[in-house]
Amino acid sequence: MKQQKLMGALALTGAFALVLTGCASDTGDNGGSGDDGSAAETSAADYNPQPRENLKEGGTVNFPINEIPEQLNSFHGDGSADTARVAAWYMPQILLQKPDGTPYKHDAYLDEWKIDTVDGKTQITFTFTDEATWNDGTPMDWTAIDATWKASRSTEEGFVPNATDGYKEIEKVEQGDTPKTAIVTFKGEFAWPQMPFLTGIIHPALADPDTFNSAMIDDPHAEWGAGPYTVDEFDANKDFISFKPNDKWWGDKPLLDTVTFKGMDSQASINAFKNGEIDMVGVGTKDRLAQVKDMKDIEIYRAQQTANTLLEVDAEKPQFADVKVREAFFKAIDIDQQKKIAWNGLDYEEEPAGSLTLFSFQPGYSNALEEAGYKFDVEGAKKLLDEAGWKEGSDGIREKDGVKLSVTYPIHNDDPTQKALAQSIQAQEKAIGIDVKVDVRPANKFAEDYNSKNWDIFSLRFTSSDPFGAAWFCQLYCQDMGLNLSGVQTPEMDERIHEEVESINDPEKQTAAAMKLEAEIFQDWGLIPLYNGPSISAAKTGLANLTPEPYVGLDLFGVQPVENVGWEK
Repeated sequence: MKQQKLMGALALTGAFALVLTGCASDTGDNGGSGDDGSAAETSAADYNPQPRENLKEGGTVNFPINEIPEQLNSFHGDGSADTARVAAWYMPQILLQKPDGTPYKHDAYLDEWKIDTVDGKTQITFTFTDEATWNDGTPMDWTAIDATWKASRSTEEGFVPNATDGYKEIEKVEQGDTPKTAIVTFKGEFAWPQMPFLTGIIHPALADPDTFNSAMIDDPHAEWGAGPYTVDEFDANKDFISFKPNDKWWGDKPLLDTVTFKGMDSQASINAFKNGEIDMVGVGTKDRLAQVKDMKDIEIYRAQQTANTLLEVDAEKPQFADVKVREAFFKAIDIDQQKKIAWNGLDYEEEPAGSLTLFSFQPGYSNALEEAGYKFDVEGAKKLLDEAGWKEGSDGIREKDGVKLSVTYPIHNDDPTQKALAQSIQAQEKAIGIDVKVDVRPANKFAEDYNSKNWDIFSLRFTSSDPFGAAWFCQLYCQDMGLNLSGVQTPEMDERIHEEVESINDPEKQTAAAMKLEAEIFQDWGLIPLYNGPSISAAKTGLANLTPEPYVGLDLFGVQPVENVGWEK
């Protein structure tokens, strides 16, 4: 799933752009734009937006989630989209986003947020409100901005950040006239100054690498949070966390008395919704939608999802070491058939998802995958395998040097649609002589399996939290970023990404350069985009301002104040 380093159960990278999820754990609502108003025009948000005056005070909302992740520091490389969802309810949301991706300040935290160019360098000024305070009593001030930058700017100082994009372009963070003001100076003019800090800030206590990396493992550390809610109950063994109004909060009163998240797999979540145990559930497949269609007092919300489903292979495994084998593997996949299976019964269509950098509705998009030479071509794939020396055996499976061309494809979901998708790939690959073994595994092993590369083929889904696609290019295609583990990345390509993409200060020119280079990167055949897809959720009637967290899906790029989630009067 995409941008923000991938969302889902997997390591979340990009603090602001990507998220990764197991392609199908549909337990919840997983499902260029700045102050200049340059965001793409879209009208696909569907989240029951309501002003606070239309909502009542009190009540409980129970949400499902894929899992309560072990790593609860949403800025850490082992964090996931689920980590970000949990964090949004008790960590500062200093910047919010409209559905089109336009950022704006949360007035409870910031008196001012402005972007200037000073002596040829981009500069951002944050001025915190006098009331802004961490739960442990520490004033929220420039030290939080400084700590967030230092923990996220590189992997060379002992920190394991979920993404360095944006942060590594910063030259310094300084105190302004008072400790409440932070002045962020970039190394030069920066194309996407809105990007850093969109996903929040960390408590200065996390500025130490050991603390940053380890302290929040199975411990949410509510004292390091700040916001309308704080942690009430937490049980890692039961995969449960709940939130209550924070008596230290100084802003608009949170509308709800209790918010809970319970980890559950896809079947458990649909059953829990039907039984009234949870108030919202993802219904993004035909079977799930059918199970709720006759329920009373619920609403079905459909939105375009700012997400990507991708498929990658591990080029470090001997079966995929030859680029011709990787190219053959991908060209044997009929993406149109994959989409028909994924969206069966959903009455949904979309333009081809030929890029992991931009969506087809965004200015500057081009079909980089098509430009790379991808097409569904069974005979061409067979020829590539012939050229690579893999000969068809008596059982139809290719062999070379006595070894069969057999690979493992784990799926972490018991959903029938996900099994059908995997079985479709299995059949398509068998047609060219590749034996794909589909291995169904527990949903809670998704992140562990992915990060340890316990796979030959893997499918991910990641969600973009903002429209600054080119800004996250390195997170997708550089080495050692934790998101793309296809093994085709090289130091030489890292250098080209820096020189040909990241060094460009003009956002339109940088986007064009990223799209051009993406087509070339796809020719390494380590990963390809498959589709974007819809976000479809069922919720109890009257639940408003849905999916306020980053990376989830009914409000496009929206990040809304969690204190405004509630029930209609």
